[in-house]
Amino acid sequence: MDRILRVATLPRLAGLAVILMLLDGCSGSGAQVIGNSASSSSPSGATQSTTPPPASSATVLTIGGSPAASVAAGTAYSFQPTVSASTGTITFSITGQPAWASFSTATGALTGTPSAGQVGTTGSIAITASDGSSRAYLAPFTIQVKAAVASSPPPGAATLSWTQPTQNIDGSPITDLAGYHIYYGTNESNPSQTITVTGATATTYVVGGLAPGTYYFTVVAYNAAGIDSPNSNVAVKTI
Repeated sequence: MDRILRVATLPRLAGLAVILMLLDGCSGSGAQVIGNSASSSSPSGATQSTTPPPASSATVLTIGGSPAASVAAGTAYSFQPTVSASTGTITFSITGQPAWASFSTATGALTGTPSAGQVGTTGSIAITASDGSSRAYLAPFTIQVKAAVASSPPPGAATLSWTQPTQNIDGSPITDLAGYHIYYGTNESNPSQTITVTGATATTYVVGGLAPGTYYFTVVAYNAAGIDSPNSNVAVKTI
């Protein structure tokens, strides 16, 4: 049983509460405050008061995120905002959506791949989140679509290109072209390396892994029977 110190022997003063207090170290839920009315002449008029629980604060819907400000043409773009927890189902809407992008009203994701013809800066884009009872707005933003930078062959590489042959030596049309052989090396009259390119429609190839030096390249076509055409002209590159 809880041990209770009853402070009841003090002189009664008008308006002063008589306090029932638990001793330190004791457990229990018997602590309470008894209030006396200033006009009451006996303890029988005492009434019990309770402190109301604090009102719960409503969750405020918020939206955030940092969308990328630019993207290169031909490169995928993706942005999805974040939102605070909500008791309702959150839906999204957008204004200023770029023509090259798609938008999800369920997740707020903005995705797409702009083409070379869409280089430039978009208009103002604004995304809104709603849970049915409140709305949150992401600060408007723009996306700059930049022209793609043409990639160049890595150091120690040579890019070869040729024209697809259409006739045999006797003037008849080629019907069984199978691919190409690339012969190359540092000795023009005796190339030491061979690369086989399969497919009649191939017209370019990058030869990589070349150490410093001067290289000579020739290309020949071959047919389904494995017969080579005469050599092309010689291409020269110094690494």
